[in-house]
Amino acid sequence: MNSSWLWIRSLAPSLPDDPKAVAARFTAAGLEVEAINAYGAGAESCVLAWVVSERQHPTKSGLKLVTVDRGGGTQEVVCGAPNVPEPGAVVVLAPLGTHLPAKGMTIERRDIGGVASEGMLCSEAELGLSEDAAGIIVFPAGFAEPGARFTDVVPEARDTLFEINLTPNRPDALGHIGLAREAAALFGITWKPPAPESPVKRGDRTVESELAITIDAAERCPHYGATIATGTTIAPSPPGVRYRLSALGVRPISNAVDVTNVMMLEHGHPMHAFDADKVRGGKIIVRLAKENETLVTLDGVTRKLHVDDLVIADVEGAIALAGVMGGQSSEITATTKRIVIECAYFEPRGVRRTARRHGLHSESSHRFERGIDHSDTPRALEHALGMMCRLTGATGSKNQLVKTAKTIAPITVTLRAPRIAALLGVDVPLAEAKATLERLAFTCTSKSSDVIDAVVPAHRPDVTREADLIDEVIRVRGIDTVPSTLPAIRATRAVGGREALLRRVRSAAVSLGLSEALTFGFTTRKALAAIGAPAPLVIDNPLTSELDVMRTSLLPGLLEAAARARRHGTSNLRLFTTGSIFLPSVTKDALPEERASFAAVLAGERAAYLTRPEAVDVWDASGLASALVPRLVNATADIVPGAAFGHLHPRGRAAIHVHNTPIGRLGPLHPDVDDALDLGGPLMIVEIDLDALIALGVPHPTFVPVARFPATTRDIALIVASTVAAGDVLRALREAAGPLAAEVELFDRFVGEPVPAGHANLAFHIVYRTADRTLTDAEVDGAHAVIKTEMQRRFGASLRA
Repeated sequence: MNSSWLWIRSLAPSLPDDPKAVAARFTAAGLEVEAINAYGAGAESCVLAWVVSERQHPTKSGLKLVTVDRGGGTQEVVCGAPNVPEPGAVVVLAPLGTHLPAKGMTIERRDIGGVASEGMLCSEAELGLSEDAAGIIVFPAGFAEPGARFTDVVPEARDTLFEINLTPNRPDALGHIGLAREAAALFGITWKPPAPESPVKRGDRTVESELAITIDAAERCPHYGATIATGTTIAPSPPGVRYRLSALGVRPISNAVDVTNVMMLEHGHPMHAFDADKVRGGKIIVRLAKENETLVTLDGVTRKLHVDDLVIADVEGAIALAGVMGGQSSEITATTKRIVIECAYFEPRGVRRTARRHGLHSESSHRFERGIDHSDTPRALEHALGMMCRLTGATGSKNQLVKTAKTIAPITVTLRAPRIAALLGVDVPLAEAKATLERLAFTCTSKSSDVIDAVVPAHRPDVTREADLIDEVIRVRGIDTVPSTLPAIRATRAVGGREALLRRVRSAAVSLGLSEALTFGFTTRKALAAIGAPAPLVIDNPLTSELDVMRTSLLPGLLEAAARARRHGTSNLRLFTTGSIFLPSVTKDALPEERASFAAVLAGERAAYLTRPEAVDVWDASGLASALVPRLVNATADIVPGAAFGHLHPRGRAAIHVHNTPIGRLGPLHPDVDDALDLGGPLMIVEIDLDALIALGVPHPTFVPVARFPATTRDIALIVASTVAAGDVLRALREAAGPLAAEVELFDRFVGEPVPAGHANLAFHIVYRTADRTLTDAEVDGAHAVIKTEMQRRFGASLRA
């Protein structure tokens, strides 16, 4: 949200003349100023000049020579704008040396077709006032004296804008009165809202004599107010109003419509203007929409209304979508002579439902959804009528009419001094808290020496409890004034290794493309027996007759999730789960052992691009384990085949080791388990005992700086007996390479000619690097020679040429 520093200062003149200081205090107090931007930068160097004469350029078609009086003399400027005015009009002149940041240019004397141009007549786009680049800025004759500085005559042409990241709980800051009140409180300045502008001229007719108001939906519209301006002349707004709106991202439309937008930006209270002569029957009815009722909104869209939509209607139908957008049937046009100015309070949740239902997010709905000040309707109506009469030349009605269908009672919150100290950890005198709240427009009454009652102002719907009052006190005082202290409560057990590891497990598994399955801590005896899990723990009072035992393995719940997914047509599965398993205690009276575990199932086809899809196999399970473990601890996983696990198929099952200690297993699920549990096809399984991993004491992965020195890479191809496991060779390579080898990777295994029968070719990629220097060829050659010798000694390996 953009806000105007010039506007804030006009509402609170006692603020320091330093927008950066105010922005810093806003941010510290919770109204985060993300950026401070200049509006109209360069305009302060421009002057207003009278057009003396204009003629065609002698050699350049489409250009004119304009003689202007800038006070104290005349000068000639070359101008190509299509709207060069007649003599006597006032234009904006950028003298020589003026820098225009909006266009990234500095005005210099230029020779154009043999004629010297001493300055430039500016458009609004060139001064950064709007996107209008169709012509130069023109004011009527007598608008200002020649030579007057542009920003002295139109101060709104130069402003500083705060880009505020406003949280939804602060609707009061959506208006400049709210921001001025906030700034005054933060700087300890006494502030009162400025008196509203009243009409210069009032008629003798009351609103009641021209308009009737009925509220048929009191819960959705507690009160509705209106006043009338008669004899309006619709025209563009004065430049100050137009520039103020443009600076804040609101498109100027006409003097009448611009008044409602200015009121919204000042009070934070959206208002609407109807053409009074188009309100049929002279009656406004606030009601819920009827079945199949339609409304053409101001954006030209015909909308079918819902019976939950609150509408403003006349005797024939809806004319506005309450709190969201007006209708075309009653919009202000160039011929409008009588205007009904609406100011009402609409229930926030109803506006939010309507806006979302119709896909309409307007400036009005943005404010009504968050809760506007329900007490400022009379003040806002008076101000709007005064400004409307001044800008349009209208006559104001004798009075204003505010219909109340439901009274909104103020909220009173009690504040206790001991509670302030308990929540903040710092003593704030109750007198200081009371003074702070009163600067924020709370009405405070002392109940005792350490208790006050605070009546919450209507513009702060977010304050409902004692903690909110304490928050108000400390953010005005300054969060930085709260010292670092230990909390006055007994701390619970800190997050230990198990909890931290479980979080890393979930994050790592998701990063590897797995989806988490949430499974129960209890299961069936049949499922545990099918996988050969340890004896179950029987539940005394099970939820169902089948789920009567605690799980001693994560697999039953995960396998059921996989089977359910298959029954619903999902064949490619990448599922994991984490949690505790419950193992019987080794002694009779001891509690069961609770161990943190991880399990994953893979099924279907692996991802493929421009190749024939292939079914996942044990290598996918091995790759998952090899990728997951280094994400959890600062170690690699070794896959050791040959281990006996009854629920896994003998061909492909393997143990997962870290530092030569078994911490899990993987492999294809045995077909007997598939048949027993009706799982619908083969599955690859990965299981890890997380408590066993924690017990190793391996530190978790750490980040290291990007290598500063280049690496040297070498490949080595070894011919070994087919019975030699590639994992054994890989581990031996890492040991033999020593600290110079940063990475060792197996990238190929080949069997067949020309490799001798009964042998396999294993190809490894080795990256040599150190963190403190660039390795020499001699160092790398020496390390590589050691590898060759060691592989021949340990495995009888020979180098493949």
